[in-house]
Amino acid sequence: MHSLGLCDRATASANPATTSHGMAAAIASPAITSPADSSHVCPSSSSAVVAAKSPAHSESRTRRILGSLRLSTRRLIVLAAIVLGMRIFVGEASVVPTASMEGTILVGDHLFMDKLLYGPEIPLVHWRLPVLKSIHRGDIIVFRYPKDVKETFLKRVTALGGDRLEIKNGVLYVNSQPVVEPYAVHHAPVHNPLESWGPTVVPEGKLFVMGDNRDNSSDSRDWGFVPMSNVIGEPLFVYWSYDAPTARWLDENPGHRISFYASIAENFFSNTRWHRTGMLL
Repeated sequence: MHSLGLCDRATASANPATTSHGMAAAIASPAITSPADSSHVCPSSSSAVVAAKSPAHSESRTRRILGSLRLSTRRLIVLAAIVLGMRIFVGEASVVPTASMEGTILVGDHLFMDKLLYGPEIPLVHWRLPVLKSIHRGDIIVFRYPKDVKETFLKRVTALGGDRLEIKNGVLYVNSQPVVEPYAVHHAPVHNPLESWGPTVVPEGKLFVMGDNRDNSSDSRDWGFVPMSNVIGEPLFVYWSYDAPTARWLDENPGHRISFYASIAENFFSNTRWHRTGMLL
């Protein structure tokens, strides 16, 4: 009614000869203030405010959405950097697909490996951080295969640089002293060629490694010594162990891999070796 009153006063001032009685009649006359004229001359102020606010409201909402997307993107980048840094410099998970360490580590054991103490390599520049841990006889290590550094092997250190090593009838001798190896597994008779080997002197800066499953292991007896620089870590513990044969773990056929993963999902509880979960190595 406030806007209607403004329009009425403007109409009355335009005709000064009109009496007060005539003014009342003019205000009541439909010819002067029709609903159509009022809405055209004096639009609702509330409608004008809504129309003015709508573009700003949409712009503010767009800014909020873009800000949220940018924040989510930054969080994902930071998370990816943390995960990548952990994998490169601290440790990583891996699965053991073969039986060369059987007796200690089984086929299908999933291990967490420590890399931080063994001088992890900085990507692209190929620089290595300082090595903080010495390697001793009897340690289990993870290393780059000397014949193909793209492959990663897991074996036990049996002799260090400068050691004189020999195997007689299945017994390991280091520097002419027999070594007690409660972890070693022997299946073949003692006349197996692998049960007698050497003697040899390990060069400085190299390691002699063997699998605990002495009759089923490709190791330094076959392909020679491991350079110290090839060592990348040591296994710490088993975080999951799943009973499946070597052929299933090594099969790279995409169709076979999908089938294998499906069988894991189906037999997860029955084929998981629960007693090995958390086992320290």
